[in-house]
Amino acid sequence: MITLLRSAVVAIVVLGCWSVSRVALAYENFRVAIYCRAQEVQQMADPAWLERSWEAVAREVHVDKVYLETHRDRIRVDDATLEAAKAFFKARGVAVAGGITYTVSEPNRFETFSYSNPEHRKWVREIAEHTARHFDEIILDDFFFTSAKSDFDVRAKGKRSWTDYRLQRMTEAGQNLVIKPARRINPKVKVIIKYPNWYDHFPALGFDLETGPKIFDGIYTGTETRDAVRSAQHLQPYLGYNIMRYFSNIAPGRNGGGWVDTGGARHYDRYAEQLWLTLFAKAAPEITLFDIRQMLYPLDAKFRAPWQDQAVSFDYDAMMNGFALPTGEVVKPRHYARVAGVSFEHVDRVLGALGKPLGLASYKPFHALGEDFLQNYLGMAGIPIEMVPTFPEHEPIVLLTEQAAADPKIVARIQARLRRGGTVVITSGLLRALQDRGLSNIVELEHSGRVASVKTFLVARGDTVKTEVPILIPQVTYRTNDSWELVSALDGDNGWPILHDADYLEGQLQVLTIPENFSDLSRYPEPVLNAIRSIITAHLPVRLEAPGKVSLFVYDNDTFVVHNFRDEAVSVTVDVQASVSKLQDLITRETIATTERRARERPDRSLAPPTKVAPFSIPPHSFRAFRMQ
Repeated sequence: MITLLRSAVVAIVVLGCWSVSRVALAYENFRVAIYCRAQEVQQMADPAWLERSWEAVAREVHVDKVYLETHRDRIRVDDATLEAAKAFFKARGVAVAGGITYTVSEPNRFETFSYSNPEHRKWVREIAEHTARHFDEIILDDFFFTSAKSDFDVRAKGKRSWTDYRLQRMTEAGQNLVIKPARRINPKVKVIIKYPNWYDHFPALGFDLETGPKIFDGIYTGTETRDAVRSAQHLQPYLGYNIMRYFSNIAPGRNGGGWVDTGGARHYDRYAEQLWLTLFAKAAPEITLFDIRQMLYPLDAKFRAPWQDQAVSFDYDAMMNGFALPTGEVVKPRHYARVAGVSFEHVDRVLGALGKPLGLASYKPFHALGEDFLQNYLGMAGIPIEMVPTFPEHEPIVLLTEQAAADPKIVARIQARLRRGGTVVITSGLLRALQDRGLSNIVELEHSGRVASVKTFLVARGDTVKTEVPILIPQVTYRTNDSWELVSALDGDNGWPILHDADYLEGQLQVLTIPENFSDLSRYPEPVLNAIRSIITAHLPVRLEAPGKVSLFVYDNDTFVVHNFRDEAVSVTVDVQASVSKLQDLITRETIATTERRARERPDRSLAPPTKVAPFSIPPHSFRAFRMQ
């Protein structure tokens, strides 16, 4: 736990008036950094602008560190300005590091350098040297990739694919144009690479998650998910948590932090959620706010969400009532920085109580493609995910998506895991990829290539439930009595598996049918989702029963968090071990008694052990954290 620091109140007389300067109190469980783009660092040449801007930010959110960028879009900040800005922050007890964004023109579709162009290579090297003269730590903002297809690149690529060319070129550029030149200037310098949020598409642009973490001194994680509808990336909120866990599994102990911006958030609540999910991952000691310019945006009531009259986790009205300075004076917030401050203060109340995250292990080999970003859609459907870069040999239940097909030994790995009594869940996409690679030695199943439009589903005990809108699913076919449907989808007089089960040796191979539109996973009826969760997360100490777009985060010390991403309040139930007598809310200290759920038949026709259940409600875009007792 980070030691709580308290900053002194500094009273200064300016033109005969008293002005209170104050840095917000530090957070107990994480550090906060702010990134400053080259454009704003240039403005720091004006001491009055710097003093005024820092005062505005620092009184509304505590900041432990600033990153001062030396280059972006061919803007290079001069030596004198960098040294003056460093001195300003160090005098105020704020740690300072350097930053580089290797872009030619960010507004022009993030135009990157060509790392085969001699002129560009010279510029890239000189920027690394320039920055190393001023800083012992440098972070590369997430544009250290290349999308260039100039004459230089076409010639250098030759007959290789663009992916192979760029992976090799960017690894070489990282070593020879950034790391080695920086260390020649400053042998103490540490160079950190910040990776963006679009991890499944990294190889095609040259980001190499296999070699990069080995050659750089550390990594950093882009957790900005913004708005899934309005943002062109359409990233799911769960990605902010999932990517932190994945990158920490790639580089254990070397993931420096998560990084969030304000872009694309229709409501302040969506921004707050991005901060919370980054921190729920318990994967790094720091979180960075991009950037000082955005933290100075004025607060605007148009970003107050329509559900704010409920008891939500981010309370806009309470924020606007003001906050107390150390003098006792209550002042009104004015800037976006206060949204970050309020969000941090709320989540800091629970983070110290949470242990190490647990989840359904999902294997994603390096550079693998297929069913892009699917794990985040599963996380939005209430299935806790733990993505890993190596096959999880000892996990009781393993999830494999189409990405696992990139491993040439994957069928043998599946067989070995089943032989040892494990359960392997494969998606319909992986079934399609493996059905000509020997999977039939385990079970004869096919991804037929046909699709079905379904609204009715069959779950345990013959109960049927319906959706309001049809869902398009692939048709999985099998041999009667050789394998079994656990959850089914129906249309007319026909039906197809949603969750399918096959015995093999001592283990179980299960197939999870993925809708053609991944977001339809959260449109599956709640009983369908509950049945799926009861099987594929049976090994976790708590299971969620709720509609889609409600996520569960589980920890190894009898704690868990449930987050509601819906625009309306939701009633949920958690299914816990029989020894749990009550839940205690980690913020309100309210207790909820559990009730016994008798042994019952599961969708796989086995008898589930007796458990306890506890119901509770969660307001829109809010979370509740509990300890099981």
